[in-house]
Formats: sequence, structure tokens, C-alpha cells
Amino acid sequence: MNNTHSKAVGYVLWIFGFMGAHRFYFGRPVSATIYFFTLGLFFVGWIVDLFLIPGMDRDADQNYQSGTTNYTLAWVLLTFLGIFGLHRFYMGKWLTGILYLLTGGVFLLGIIYDYWTLNQQISEKNANLFGR
Repeated sequence: MNNTHSKAVGYVLWIFGFMGAHRFYFGRPVSATIYFFTLGLFFVGWIVDLFLIPGMDRDADQNYQSGTTNYTLAWVLLTFLGIFGLHRFYMGKWLTGILYLLTGGVFLLGIIYDYWTLNQQISEKNANLFGR
């Protein structure tokens, strides 16, 4: 079984989960966006998620391809240094990394796009390494 995501990191992100951080990390961008705009469904959903994180971790491990590109590292780079494109450099996407570096993550729109799609981008990159 893949171990693409870290339950421990999920719990750390849960602390900020009322903003949707843990849901983005586990590949649930729609509910993460809803959490972002409703403060974790008015904190009720956020508290319920404390108990749902093991299942979210299990689902992420089943849905995404493991490989040489580490999901947690890519997410840390996106979250803290995304406007500089470091997560894109890490994934070997040099052209868009340079573009992000010069444009502040393409004026933050690229950052939003990456929050929605980073897990899939990494999964595809890892799958291509194994010729799947």
C-alpha cells in the first residue's frame, strides 16, 4: 500500500483546518475551499474532522501514486514558498517555477490552482517515473 501522505502532518494542519489546510493536503479541494470561506463549517466540521483524518489519510494513500516526489515536502514548499515557485522547481517544472518566481506565483492565481491540483500533479509525476 502507498504511504503518500502523513497522518501526523494532517493533524498539524488540522490545527489550521478551519481554513481548510488539512483538506487541501489530503486531496479534498472542494470541501477545503468551503472550509476556507466558512471557517471549517463554523468550526463544527473542523471538530468532526479530528476523527475523520485517519480515513482521509487512508483515502489519499489509495488515490495517489507514491514515488520519488514527496507529497509532504511539496505541500510545505507550496504553502510557505509557493510565490517563489519552489514547489514547482522541486517537481522538476523549471519553466513554470521561473514564471512563478518572476510573477509572485502568477499573481497568486497559480498558487490557488496548485492548491487544487498539487496532489494530482505529484501523482502523475510519480506514475510517469514508473511508466504507468
